Amino acid sequence: MDVHGAVAEGFEPVRDAFAAGFEMLGDRGAAVAVYRDGHKVVDLWGGAKNVDGTDGTEPWTQGTAQIVRSATKGVAAAVLLLLHQRGELDLDAPVGEYWPEFKAAGKERTLVWQLLAHRAGVPVLDRPLTPAQAADPVLGAETVAAQAPVWEPGTDHGYHAQTYSWLTGELVRRVTGRSIGEWVADEIAGPVGADLWIGLPDGEIPRVGRVGRVETPDRAGGLRIRPKRAVSDAYADPDSLTRRAFAAITPQPDENDPAYRAAVLPASNGIATADGLARFYASLIGEVDGGTRLFTPETVELARGERSAGPDRTLVVHTRFGLGYMLQGAASPLLTPASFGHPGRGGALGLADPGTGIALGYVTNGFRKSVTADPRAQALVRAVRQATAG
Repeated sequence: MDVHGAVAEGFEPVRDAFAAGFEMLGDRGAAVAVYRDGHKVVDLWGGAKNVDGTDGTEPWTQGTAQIVRSATKGVAAAVLLLLHQRGELDLDAPVGEYWPEFKAAGKERTLVWQLLAHRAGVPVLDRPLTPAQAADPVLGAETVAAQAPVWEPGTDHGYHAQTYSWLTGELVRRVTGRSIGEWVADEIAGPVGADLWIGLPDGEIPRVGRVGRVETPDRAGGLRIRPKRAVSDAYADPDSLTRRAFAAITPQPDENDPAYRAAVLPASNGIATADGLARFYASLIGEVDGGTRLFTPETVELARGERSAGPDRTLVVHTRFGLGYMLQGAASPLLTPASFGHPGRGGALGLADPGTGIALGYVTNGFRKSVTADPRAQALVRAVRQATAG
């Protein structure tokens, strides 16, 4: 497999790990970008644009974009944190102060920050939405507002895999009058110069490759990728919170459907280049190329301050969350204990590490069964750690 692009001196281990993703870990098309102190030090891509080879031979290029699944959540979280930074949203206020209908069914004391920390108690919908219904932001918001919590909000945490879309999206609409996709385009992607979208514009459709499932051996490159039995059982049980959370949209959407890609679902359907994802995270912790910085140092500390930790009622495993971001832990191996970021189920990863000034974005067209700790992304993180050691 030919790997294209460049790395700065000292970051050669990242090129090696990226190449190994194709040779040992089953990647078919992917890209990785790394920024250090706001300047790009890794920009690599390779393989085919489409995972299933429907185009025959079209290669992945520098500008190829892909759906990043739950890595979108990190972008959505930035919107709420920026609104707080600007004085437009109080993270400690009840959600119902901005969205009165959300007070229904025992949720009147739910606080804004609890939505971001997966403590709202509404990871499931008693009546799942079809993909077409899920794309209707009004119906999605009405459904989650009417949903009774499965635990008392604020008392525990569990990953809100799909409902995070309507929780964050409707709150942003109530505060700003804009969809979260419009807000990201106007206030984040545009000023930062990042190729990322929540709600893909028609003009960007040709850049986006087809995604699909890829399989690898149970052990590859020294990384264990077989899920624990308890996790497997939870995904197999149709009555578990795990299955129900991911099935809040049923049947599973076709991620290659243009209608799904055009929808605004900030939990799951953001589309980005590796550079766009890395550049976004770089802008959270510093100026990018001497220009825009999004988060103040105080907001960085808010983002990465632990708000949830322990057994996750949805994912079963031990998870740690700040405000909308996963933190360093067994379920989310990041760069250092200071890192914050978000994976996309079975593939993508974006992260920032304020201590080292590193920001990373990895996107792929081949997804696996893993939810958080994808072995390809892990290998890249380890390589960056090696490159920045000392």
